[in-house]
Amino acid sequence: MTLLPAHKPDGQEVKLGLVIDLDTCVGCHACAVNCKEWNTGGHSAPLPDNDPYGTDPNGVWFNRIHTFEAGEGTDSRTVHFPRSCLHCEDAACVTVCPTGASYKREEDGIVLVNEDACIGCKLCSWACPYGAREYDTDAGVMKKCTLCIDRIYNETIPEAERVPACVSTCPASARHFGDLGDPNSDVSQLVAERGGNALMPELGYKPVNRYLPPRAANKDQGPSGLGASLPRLATEDTPGAAAGSGKFLRWVDRVLSR
Repeated sequence: MTLLPAHKPDGQEVKLGLVIDLDTCVGCHACAVNCKEWNTGGHSAPLPDNDPYGTDPNGVWFNRIHTFEAGEGTDSRTVHFPRSCLHCEDAACVTVCPTGASYKREEDGIVLVNEDACIGCKLCSWACPYGAREYDTDAGVMKKCTLCIDRIYNETIPEAERVPACVSTCPASARHFGDLGDPNSDVSQLVAERGGNALMPELGYKPVNRYLPPRAANKDQGPSGLGASLPRLATEDTPGAAAGSGKFLRWVDRVLSR
């Protein structure tokens, strides 16, 4: 976790976003639940749930967690992959919106939806390659992660708590928030140290959020121990981590696209 930037040098853009550690995420869904609780009474309220215990449940969730197995047999490992809006620098959802309802804030880079201007055409959800848009069938408008904009700038709560709800509640400290446009920020340093990667950078949308790949397995586990194959997914072509950890995320892309 980190705080909002107090000052930015001239010419340096503020890019608020999340850094998610796939090595420590335990898939508990606390981030999704706390996100739902905060936002159902906040900026994007309400977030409906329709027929939650029926045969066709649906609703608005800004944060969703995918869980799957990496590797095979004794070399397998459960990987939890949280997914939400990545607040892209060149957001496709903003480009295709016919009314200007989808927009990117100049002052901090957060992508938002003006629900008063949204006509519910769903063009933004079709354009978003990350599946980050959520359609509110009750209101007939599109909704999405706001980085808890009504929380991170809220001066009525303690400064240390001015982080997105998902960050504040994570029991494994797998989620971090800050200015990824500042190379000296805590989150940028973390990305540099761990070789954090953007999701599907080849598409050219320049997502701000970063994912930290799983760390290499403990050497004590031996060549065939648990997790032995995962480091190859995460760092196979990596001298340090930054260049090659994208191989793991490319594998995640393939799994999520099935």
